[in-house]
Amino acid sequence: MPNDYLSPAFAMASPDAPPERSTKRPGWPEIAGGAVTYAVLVIAGIALILSIPDEQAVARGVVSYAVSALAGLGAFGIAVILRVRDLSAFGLRRVAWKWLLLGAGLGAGAFLLNIVVAIAYAQISGDTSTPQGDYRAAASGGALSFVLTFLFGAIATPIGEELAFRGVLANALGRYGPWVGVLASSAIFAVAHGVNVILPIAFVVGVTAALLLRKTGSVWPGVCVHAVNNGISVLAPALLALSGT
Repeated sequence: MPNDYLSPAFAMASPDAPPERSTKRPGWPEIAGGAVTYAVLVIAGIALILSIPDEQAVARGVVSYAVSALAGLGAFGIAVILRVRDLSAFGLRRVAWKWLLLGAGLGAGAFLLNIVVAIAYAQISGDTSTPQGDYRAAASGGALSFVLTFLFGAIATPIGEELAFRGVLANALGRYGPWVGVLASSAIFAVAHGVNVILPIAFVVGVTAALLLRKTGSVWPGVCVHAVNNGISVLAPALLALSGT
C-alpha cells in the first residue's frame, strides 16, 4: 500500500488510535502554495509593522501577533484549496482529552525552558534585550490591548501556525519518514521565528507538537502546547504590570 494512503478504518478510529489517514496526505503542491502565501503575508506584515513608530510598541505588538496568526491561517487555507480533500488529512480530527492535557502541560514546560534559555543567554552574552519586547508591551498595555494580544497570540496564532507547520508541512514531509517530518518541519518553524534567542524554544515547541501529531494523528494536542506557551507569555507581563513590578 502506498504510504500516501492509510486504512479506511481511520474513519471509525477512536481518539486514542494511531495516526492513520483515510485520504491522501498533503504534498509538495500544498507545501509550495502554503509557503508562498505565508511569505507574502509575513513580508506585507513586516512592512506594516515597520511603518508603526517605535514609541507605539503596544500597537506594534498587537499587529505582530495578528500577522503571525493570519500568515499561518492563510497558508493553511491556500493549502486546503489547492486540492480539496478530507480535512483529517491535515490532522483536523478528534482526540482524547488526555492528549490535550498532556499538550497543555508540555506547553507550560516549554515556557519554563524559555526562561532558562533567556537567562543563560543573557549570562553568557551579556545581552539582556529581547525580540519579544513589543509583545510584552502589548500584553501589559491595558485591557483592550491585552484582550487583542491574548486572542491573536494565545489562540489565533497557535491554531494558524499549527495548521500550517504541522497540519500541512509535517504531514507532507512525513512521507519521507517520521523523523524527516518531525525534525525538518520543526527546524523550518524555528527559523520562521527568527535567528535569535527564541529559535531553540521554537524548535522544542515544534518537535513536541510534531511528535504529538505523529502519536495521535491530530493537530489539537500541538495547538495546546503552542497555546499554553504563548498564553503564559501574554499573561506574565500583564500580571507584572498589574503588580507594579
